[in-house]
Amino acid sequence: MLILLNKPFKVLSQFRDAEGRATLGNFVDVPGVYPAGRLDYDSEGLLLLTDDGALQARISKPQSRTRKTYWAQVEGTPSREQLDELVRGVALKDGPARAVSARQIEEPAALWPRDPPIRYRASIPDSWIEMVLTEGRNRQVRRMTAAVGLPTLRLIRSSIGEWSVTGLQPGEWKRA
Repeated sequence: MLILLNKPFKVLSQFRDAEGRATLGNFVDVPGVYPAGRLDYDSEGLLLLTDDGALQARISKPQSRTRKTYWAQVEGTPSREQLDELVRGVALKDGPARAVSARQIEEPAALWPRDPPIRYRASIPDSWIEMVLTEGRNRQVRRMTAAVGLPTLRLIRSSIGEWSVTGLQPGEWKRA
């Protein structure tokens, strides 16, 4: 079984939390499924849940090189040099990291509002970039964009491999 969930902002990628924060259990009531990978508490978008251990390993293991696409709303306007640097690779504390691709995009058309919304600052522009990665280290996209001078304000995973968040509102899920 494979479930596609649009994980909302401020939801843990686990089913229980001793601190009482929102978890996957608040949205998915299907026994025996587990997340294939993680998505940070303050990130949104596609999270896959499965009861198939082999599929879970294929999706989440870095060696599998599964492509994950992210939309990042960043502070500032990216230059060609900054986008190229994301693809060439940046030095992070846990080693070098590089994107398969990075490009500036318009705000995604089917984007849902975030609650609470991103703080608007008239003096500082923001932009959207799309990054594709084949690994998923802790807070990797945020650390990479910060390393090139583009702090991430909002982060959404739009797809994992062949699966996409398209058509799912935050908290909604469907079987693949």
